Amino acid sequence: MQKGIDLNKSDLIDAIASGADISKAAAGRALDTVVASITGALKEGDTVSLVGFGTFYVSERAARTGRNPATGQTIQIKGSKAPKFRAGKALKDGVN
Repeated sequence: MQKGIDLNKSDLIDAIASGADISKAAAGRALDTVVASITGALKEGDTVSLVGFGTFYVSERAARTGRNPATGQTIQIKGSKAPKFRAGKALKDGVN
């Protein structure tokens, strides 16, 4: 892979297929299953820890007061949940 080139889903499927010596279709299904499993766990309020890679978790955003930039009017912003990722040591070391 060249430096400065973004990795998209298709590129990731190609890398999984060649690394695991499986078809691209099987690699695509595997990737979709991993993403769906992580999404489902987060939706249930669980955390997903992949040792060495990192941890996916859900963060609560409190309700707050904001301002409409177009009118300057004060508005109420509802609380929400946001998915977050905390990189593991091996991932951090691999990047640096």
